[in-house]
Amino acid sequence: MIPAGRPTLTASDWRIWGLTAAGKYLEGLVVFMGGIALPLVQAELAPARAAVGLLAAAPLIGILVGAPLLGTLADRWGRRPVFLAELVLLLAGLLGAAASPNVTCLVAALLLIGLALGADYPTGHLVISEQLPAAWRGPLVLGAFGCQAVGALSGSLLGWLLAAHGSLGPLGWRSLYLLPVLPVLLLTWARLGVPESPGWRPPGVAQPQAAGEGGSASATGQTETAHPLPNPLPPRAPSPLAPPSLRPLLLAGLPWFVQDLSTYGVGIFLPQLLVQGGVQQHSLGWATAADGLFVAGIGLAIVLVDRLGRIGLQVAGFGGCAAGLALAAWGCSGAVQAPGLVIAGVGLFLFMTNAGPNATTYLLAGEVFPIAQRGQGAGLAAAAGKAGAVLAALTLPGLLHRWGTGAVLTGLAVSSVIGALLTGWLRFDPAQER
Repeated sequence: MIPAGRPTLTASDWRIWGLTAAGKYLEGLVVFMGGIALPLVQAELAPARAAVGLLAAAPLIGILVGAPLLGTLADRWGRRPVFLAELVLLLAGLLGAAASPNVTCLVAALLLIGLALGADYPTGHLVISEQLPAAWRGPLVLGAFGCQAVGALSGSLLGWLLAAHGSLGPLGWRSLYLLPVLPVLLLTWARLGVPESPGWRPPGVAQPQAAGEGGSASATGQTETAHPLPNPLPPRAPSPLAPPSLRPLLLAGLPWFVQDLSTYGVGIFLPQLLVQGGVQQHSLGWATAADGLFVAGIGLAIVLVDRLGRIGLQVAGFGGCAAGLALAAWGCSGAVQAPGLVIAGVGLFLFMTNAGPNATTYLLAGEVFPIAQRGQGAGLAAAAGKAGAVLAALTLPGLLHRWGTGAVLTGLAVSSVIGALLTGWLRFDPAQER
C-alpha cells in the first residue's frame, strides 16, 4: 500500500537526494565510458589476453571488496565520512587511470575506481533512507538508483561519439577518464554540506531507533514503526554474519547473487544473442534501446514498489526474467530458430530485471538490517551480488562453448525461478528479528 499522508519534501531533502543521485549518475557514466576506452587501451598498450580480462574485471573486483569494507567503515565512522571519501577515491582512480603508463598501473587505478563505486552501494542508500522521510524511501532510493542507467546511457553515447569522430585529442583514451574529473570535484565540494545521518551513533553509543529517523521497511514491503534496540548497545554491533542477523543477510544477499548471475550472464553473450536475433553486434541503436528498457523498468519499479511491496515486486520480477530467458532460449533452439523470439525474450528480461530484482535487491539491502550494522550488511549483500557477476564472467563463456546458447539461457531461466523461491522463503518481519 502507498503510505497515506506522505510529508512534503523540503528543498534540503531534494538537495540530499540530488547529491546522492549524482553519484549514481557518475557511476554509470564512468563504467560505460571505461567500456568504450577498453578497445583503445588494447590498441595502445597491447596487453596480453589474460590482462585484457583483468582490465575488464578490475572495477568489478574493486566493487566486490569496496562494498563490504567501506560499508563497515560507514557503521564505525559514520555515513558522511564515507560518503565523501568514496568521491576522493574515485577522483584518485580516474587521475591514476589517465596517467597510467602501463597495464599494471591501469589495473591498479581501475581497482581503486571499483572500491569507490562499491562504497556507494551501501552509503548512497543509507544517506537517503536515514535522512529523508520514510514514506518516500522506496521511490527516492530507486529514483537515485535509476540515475545509474541515465549515466550509463550518457557514457555510452558520449564515449562512442568522441571515439568514432576522432575527438579524443592527443590524450586518446585517457581523456575518457579525465572527462568526469571536474564533475567529481564539484560533487565532492557540494557533499561537504551533507550532515551526518541523525540516526547513526558511534559503536557503544545507544541508538535512538533501530531503523533510523523514519522507521524500517518490512521485508514484506510495508513501512513499519521503528522498534528500539536494547539500550545501551554493546561496544561493537553484532556482525550480520551471526544470528539473528543471518536471515536478513540471506534475504538481501542470495537473491542479489542470483540476479547478478543472470544479468551479467546475459551481458556476456548478448552479442551472440543479437547475431542470432539478426541484430548487428555493435549496434548503437540496440545499446540505446537496452538502456531505455533499463530506465523504463526502474520507472515501473518506482511506481509499484509501495503498491506491491518489495517482496511482491521482486518475486514478480524474477518471474518475468524467467519468462524472458525461456522465450529467448526457445528462439535459439534448433527446432525453432526464431530471431523475433530471441529479441523479445531478451527485451522482456532487461525490462523485468530492472522493474524487479535489480531494483529491489538494492533497496532491500539497506532496509532489513538494524541501523548499527546496516552499512556492513548492505555492503555484504552487494558483495554477494558481485560474486554472482564474477561467477558468470568466469564460467559462462566455457559453458556457452560446451552447451550452447539455448541450454545456458534455460539454466539462467531456472536460476531466476530459484531467485523467486528464495525471496519468498526468506521473507520475514524485521520486528521479530530484533
